[in-house]
Amino acid sequence: MESELHFPTTPSDPDTPRTATTAVNRTLHLLQSDDPDSQIQAAKEIRRLTKTSQKCRRQLSPAVRPLVSMLRLDSLDSNEAALLALLNLAVKDEKNKVNIVASGALEPIISFLQSQNSNMQEYATASLLTLSASTINKPTISAAGAIPLLVEILRHGSPQARVDAVLALYNLSTYSDNISIILEAKPIPSIVDLLKTCKKSSKTTEKCSALIESLVAFDEGRTALTSEEGGVLAVVEVLENGSLQSREHAVGALLTMCQSDRCKYREPILREGVIPGLLELTVQGTPKSQSKAQTLLRLLRDSPHPRSELQPDTLENIVCNLISQIDSEDQSRKAKKMLAEMVQVSMEQSLRHLQQRAVVCTPTDLPINNCSSEVSSK
Repeated sequence: MESELHFPTTPSDPDTPRTATTAVNRTLHLLQSDDPDSQIQAAKEIRRLTKTSQKCRRQLSPAVRPLVSMLRLDSLDSNEAALLALLNLAVKDEKNKVNIVASGALEPIISFLQSQNSNMQEYATASLLTLSASTINKPTISAAGAIPLLVEILRHGSPQARVDAVLALYNLSTYSDNISIILEAKPIPSIVDLLKTCKKSSKTTEKCSALIESLVAFDEGRTALTSEEGGVLAVVEVLENGSLQSREHAVGALLTMCQSDRCKYREPILREGVIPGLLELTVQGTPKSQSKAQTLLRLLRDSPHPRSELQPDTLENIVCNLISQIDSEDQSRKAKKMLAEMVQVSMEQSLRHLQQRAVVCTPTDLPINNCSSEVSSK
């Protein structure tokens, strides 16, 4: 997950390898100038050259250290030009990402998160999003103190900065030692707020859901989600309407909660009308979603223990048990409809399986009745 800023092209864009090489050399020379205006002009040219060219990002890697030095100048124009150039240099270039952090860029970039200039806040957040895509950079960014400030951006930043902040936090959360630091900054209310407003099919929802799934593996995360008004409901809505990957993260989060303490979290989850969405996942979800949904349905029923052999512990009777506990007529109707569809799909799958078995075990040199006895014995 990275961020890249695009700007209009100009007539001087390089058209040939020779032109590009000439432009790169000229720009690197200009960047070494002692004149601040020439440095700004060079930084803007770097931003332009690296906008779409991976080759130029490699050729311009020597510009990283001079650009980082520009970040430390007491000049907003220099800071902005250098930050945008570094951002484009880092996109889809692992070596540049690592080099930018190793060259000392984090301190000024993190300070820009606290800038009164909203543009600088956005550019800094986008830069940290891109730099945090590097596995090598994740612990360094956290150690530099970026996480609490990213959570603050998530609370109060511009719409774009909030999205970039949550994506950066997701990137950082994939390094396990960072999760406790993220939890200490109390991000869940802001993540829930963002979930309520963004499109359920968006990449933002997917990363919010994935981040929540990681955070609820800890007691502080589970407590924060259930304490936040509409927190569990926001996850249930993703489970119902999100992308396949978002729904997988949502059901994973709810399952983690219920497995950690069934007595504590069963009612808050059931209260938000989760059953229809879970039933749909057992039919239409990814393989992981289907498995997690079935496990969660078993945990949500009245008794977590298997029934006797006289009453088989099938998914259908588990769901019937759950439907009988639903107070809302609308939710009950949806659940019954989904159960009927689930049973229908299950029957169709079983029939196709039997037909396939029949085809496989009826070669021309075997009698038909042998096949029939084999199928019926399964």
